[in-house]
Amino acid sequence: MADKKDPRLDNEHWADVLVQALPYFRHWVGKTVVVKYGGNAMLNEELKVDVMKDIVLLNTIGIHVVLVHGGGPEINKMLERVGKESKFVNGLRYTDEETMEIVQMVLTGKLNKDIVGILLQEGGKAVGLSGVDSGLLRAKKISKDGADLGFVGEVTEVHPEIIQSLIEKGFIPVVSTVALGETGDMNRYNINADTAAAKIAIALKAEKFVQLTNVPGVLKDVNDPASLIQRIHLADVQKYIDDGIIAGGMIPKIECCTMACKGGVPRTHIIDGRVPHSLLIEMFSDRGIGTMIY
Repeated sequence: MADKKDPRLDNEHWADVLVQALPYFRHWVGKTVVVKYGGNAMLNEELKVDVMKDIVLLNTIGIHVVLVHGGGPEINKMLERVGKESKFVNGLRYTDEETMEIVQMVLTGKLNKDIVGILLQEGGKAVGLSGVDSGLLRAKKISKDGADLGFVGEVTEVHPEIIQSLIEKGFIPVVSTVALGETGDMNRYNINADTAAAKIAIALKAEKFVQLTNVPGVLKDVNDPASLIQRIHLADVQKYIDDGIIAGGMIPKIECCTMACKGGVPRTHIIDGRVPHSLLIEMFSDRGIGTMIY
């Protein structure tokens, strides 16, 4: 039998939580939030369902959520299954024609529809898209330090009309980051999901851009989660990089946040997708979670 003194089950406690959340509900209703989904939150089935429940809740109360996802680990699994060896150039995956076919199959087929299916099962209205649909994402081929990466591209244009149309009808757009080439280029390109999500957030004039990651946020000491830096002003980002506090794999994530900020998105966040319901904690409490770049 549950202990009646347990504060987690106390009526007064829960009433206080809901009252504190009310101003946040009012603020976010009708606003657009772009969530980049990946990392452990995508690999762990329980966390995956928690994230989808959060997104359905946000959508149900009138917040316009756009979910953008990658899928590197799933692509790796499929390449191994078909006996395709992964090749890397300067730390980036070389995407030849056969690999690009697998990338498109995994991202726009399996993963995208898996996510849409969970959202539907949790009571949401969701529609899966790729960057190819309605010309949502256009891209050009890129290289790294002069080295050819194959069908790896960077987004040059975002045409968000299809997303806006779905939002107006109450749907949750779920976007996989495969892009179409520019005019005259019929190739498909593998796009970094973080940068694609940031550019989609800018195009939609989103109020918030959130990256779900495998770390608590920016830490002063990478070995101490208690050293979390909760807020970083855009003007101070370079100093943190110069001081080595923002380093390694955190740099490109921070760069996506700064890109979104400079593009007009007021709030950008890096939060820990390993924490159940971290998205709700960020949206509806004064505690916040992770690091905000503003």
